[in-house]
Amino acid sequence: MTLTLYLHPLASFCHKVLIGLYENGTVFEPSLVDFSNPGAAAAHIERWPVGKIPVLHDGVGNRVVAETSIIIEYLQQHYAGPVQLIPTETEQQLDVRLWDRFFDLYVSVPMQKIVGDRIRPEGASDPHGVAEAHATLETAYDMIEKKIEGRSWITGETFTIADCSALPALFFGSVVHPIGDGRPQVREYFERLLERPSVQRVLKEAQPYFEFFPYRDAMPSRFLEPMA
Repeated sequence: MTLTLYLHPLASFCHKVLIGLYENGTVFEPSLVDFSNPGAAAAHIERWPVGKIPVLHDGVGNRVVAETSIIIEYLQQHYAGPVQLIPTETEQQLDVRLWDRFFDLYVSVPMQKIVGDRIRPEGASDPHGVAEAHATLETAYDMIEKKIEGRSWITGETFTIADCSALPALFFGSVVHPIGDGRPQVREYFERLLERPSVQRVLKEAQPYFEFFPYRDAMPSRFLEPMA
């Protein structure tokens, strides 16, 4: 197997890369990183010292590729499939890259701040930081509502890396900070994302791990029911 993706099925940033892989039917071997296992954690830190996932290893050239957007771009350059997730036209490419980063930085990151605060030790919570994270999500949802109007996907009629980024961001973000009825365009966009086979596969694989999600009690019941 040439490609190995080091991941955890519950990690939202891993979902982003998995969607890209499944969209193109790219052959790879998933390798679960269990950070609770000292040996597995040490092995991954040796692989990528900052210890983040996902990380892609390409056996051709023994190359390690990290960071979700870079991984997807690397795959498009070296293992291209039928779905072009990053357009070649310059202006379209800039818009796609912007919204890819938008979902990572302004939806996924504040979502993770809120989730992480719930599992902090007693007395170590950060209510000010959590309030800021909720405010960021409010602003982000409003911006998405305006951007998606009249479009099937976030940058137009073509599914791109930005939409790969959007799904895990909105999936977990909507649990910790609901989208709300006042943003119908975001809600409809989220439902379109959920209908994609690549997304359904990712969520089905993640479902057994939802019990470990700190906000599992707030997850809609449809995500906890067995998926076909």
